[in-house]
Amino acid sequence: MTMTRSILLIAAVLAAGGGSAWFFSKADTSGAGKKAMSPPSVPVKLVKAAVQDMPLRLEITGRTEAYETVTLKSRVDGQVHSVTFTEGRHVRQGDVLLRLDPADFQARLNQVEANLAKSQVQLAKARADVERYIALRAKGFVSEEKVGDMRSAAAAAESAAKADSASVELARLQLSYTIVKAPFGGVIGAKLVFPGAAVKVNETTLAVVNRVRPLYVAFAVPEKYLLKLQAGMRSDRKSMKAAISLPGGGPAWEGDVRFLDNGVDVTTGTIQLKAILPNDDEQLAPGQFVGVSLVLDTLKEAVVIPAEAVQQGAEGSFLFVAKEDNTVEIRRIRVASVQKQFAVVAEGLAGGESVVTEGHLRLTPGARIKPADTPERSPGKAGAAITPEKPGKPN
Repeated sequence: MTMTRSILLIAAVLAAGGGSAWFFSKADTSGAGKKAMSPPSVPVKLVKAAVQDMPLRLEITGRTEAYETVTLKSRVDGQVHSVTFTEGRHVRQGDVLLRLDPADFQARLNQVEANLAKSQVQLAKARADVERYIALRAKGFVSEEKVGDMRSAAAAAESAAKADSASVELARLQLSYTIVKAPFGGVIGAKLVFPGAAVKVNETTLAVVNRVRPLYVAFAVPEKYLLKLQAGMRSDRKSMKAAISLPGGGPAWEGDVRFLDNGVDVTTGTIQLKAILPNDDEQLAPGQFVGVSLVLDTLKEAVVIPAEAVQQGAEGSFLFVAKEDNTVEIRRIRVASVQKQFAVVAEGLAGGESVVTEGHLRLTPGARIKPADTPERSPGKAGAAITPEKPGKPN
């Protein structure tokens, strides 16, 4: 009986000790799990919003056009005698580019010159006859009617001489048309005809000459910007400035917008403009696609941030704004304009506030953040630099 009691007492003590061990073990495990559930700080990059004047730029695609261009065609039918120009080279106004066989035209000129000489002799004889018959009438040897006939014959001879003179002038012009000259200075294209080829008047294309200094850049702008374009064209500057660049980067040029079309294209809803570019180095050729940047207006004291900071949600644009305790909040904003890599915030953000530019995917409202160094960036001509937020220490 005493042995049984002892065994029961030992069993009770062991049970109590096991329960205590389980309780403390469970409590320790629960504390460790609670500590592990605390999320780590999210590494992000921050940038402070800048307040500055921001140009409202319009980026469109344009195409270069020759300042002057002409497709040379023959003014007479004939056969090519010689082609004297070199393809792709510069030509000056009046340079001989091509000659047609002049033999036929020279023969026609000789013929009409002979007819003119004959007419002039007949005219001289008719005038002399008139003078002689006037003298005979005074002596009573001929009638007044006969003098009138002589005067009519002289008038007919004079008309014939004038007609032959016009024929000579026409033949000389046609002979001159056998020599094709450059109408203005520029760059000539490929040879389109060769010696021996037959050409038809105003039909056969002989060559193309383009004037490339200066050069036009033509582009179309949506009609909603028409009022701003008109205001820019009527300002004291006399012309708007356009920045011209090649696709993919490279050199850039500045041109003056001097042409605004007198109507909107009803099929596209755009209006045509042209900028003139000096093109002194001839780096651009007619027909190239180029980028055109127009400054339509300047937004004064605008709040500017990098465009990648702006996020899109079901309710519109928003930002992750960093707070002083190294946490973030979601802020709804209204974007006034996006200019290249920068966004202009009209509502919802003040200058100097820090916004997240990288690391958005792991962020939630109230999440702790760990800022990282961010290289300084600037919108260039848009205004002052947007400076990065210095990294802080989490509390």
